Amino acid sequence: MNKLKIVKFVLMGSIICSSLVGNAQQSFAATSSMDYKETYDTSHITRYDMSKIPEQENSAQFKVPQFDASTLKNILTAKGYDEAGNLIDLDVWDSWPLQNADGTVANYNGYNIVFALAGDPERPWDTHIYLFYQKIGDTSIDSWKCSGRVFKYSDQLEANDPILKDQVEEWSGSATLTADGKVRLFYTDRHPLAPERGFTGKQTLTTAQVNLSKSDDDTLKIDGVEDLKSIFDGGDGKMYQNISQFDINSLDNHTLRDPHYVEENGHKYLVFEANTGTEDGYQGDESLFNKAFYDGSEEFFQSEKDKLLSGSKKEEASLANGALGIIELNDDYTLKKVMKPLITSNTVTDEIERANVFKKDGKWYLFTDSRGSKMTIDGISDKDIYMLGYVSDSLTGPYKPLNKTGLVLNLDVDPNDPTFTYSHFAVPQADSDNVVITSYITNRGLFTDHHSSFAPSFLLNIKDSKTSVVENSTLEQGQLTIDK
Repeated sequence: MNKLKIVKFVLMGSIICSSLVGNAQQSFAATSSMDYKETYDTSHITRYDMSKIPEQENSAQFKVPQFDASTLKNILTAKGYDEAGNLIDLDVWDSWPLQNADGTVANYNGYNIVFALAGDPERPWDTHIYLFYQKIGDTSIDSWKCSGRVFKYSDQLEANDPILKDQVEEWSGSATLTADGKVRLFYTDRHPLAPERGFTGKQTLTTAQVNLSKSDDDTLKIDGVEDLKSIFDGGDGKMYQNISQFDINSLDNHTLRDPHYVEENGHKYLVFEANTGTEDGYQGDESLFNKAFYDGSEEFFQSEKDKLLSGSKKEEASLANGALGIIELNDDYTLKKVMKPLITSNTVTDEIERANVFKKDGKWYLFTDSRGSKMTIDGISDKDIYMLGYVSDSLTGPYKPLNKTGLVLNLDVDPNDPTFTYSHFAVPQADSDNVVITSYITNRGLFTDHHSSFAPSFLLNIKDSKTSVVENSTLEQGQLTIDK
């Protein structure tokens, strides 16, 4: 499908807009007669709530703690090889712990385990999953050891999977310790971005069992993987935008990544980042007339809509259809059912990352990371970084915003500063109202002596529909738990 190219001109006081419905192009006059309200039975990150965030974000309740750059350390064991085969220090960014089914950190034979994206600082396309481990009770960043890359290149070829054979990068995901003590990894398989060869960077939700062994010197060794296979390939087109609906030459952004494993009542699920499909509030100019994506008063809707229709962010807003999706899995971790999104961000942003959901005190808490540079909201700057959060009585929703707007964390540090952090991830703690927030610190490839690394963790308190950063709660770099 060719993506919308916006054409507008004034005719009798109305704006003429073109859109795509199916494969047929239609034009219409942008008047109040085009207004409608359709929720698609899905929760939304609304323009009204997001417009209130600039008024909140300067409160200490939401501020990511500031860290002293002189105290930050690299992960000493994060080693790899450059293209010439030389041993080098790696950048390490997005990370996620091995978790129990309830989201708490798993005890793997006396170790904490973290999977993380890492790569050569000189090669921005070098993105692969490495395994780090630490004895339970240790908290220092120097106590983290590295088992190396999880996958060998031959793994994707030997999997006999037509999608995996073209994988060039491994992107973020999650990991669970199964009932029989196995390590089950979920991650994002990314294809090349090479239109001349027919590749447009397709992303596929993927899984494998990672086999480990412990040696006499207390090191964990990766003994290969098995059951490596694709689960959900590129979206179904109806609930979730697929790669064939994506125009690489437009402002559109296609996402299908960050699979987060969760269980409920004996059922297995993956929650993930995606974009809405044609049956649950798709992109296009017509989305700019949907009151459900705005919320607030009629006056707010009309004013905000008019600003979008005549403003510089119109195309971005019309293409913005981010979603946190969910699929159900069979017991063998194959696809069982495609389900409607948990929450969407139509007209707000195309990108809501690091899907993360867990149950606490009978309620489900859903978190996501996003960047101001990807948003279409006045008052939000390009350097703003956010964690947004939502709460529900059910895993499948409806979800309501935490702290009235959804704002949980804000950071407005220059991305070139070594204390910049991103990829914030909430790790629930047993019998506690506090969760540990992990992230990475320093964007990759900026400094020769200071690499992307585990950021200092800190605590976030959750009480019903309110959260707040716990004062003076900074922990060690990469620390996962507060229970020693």
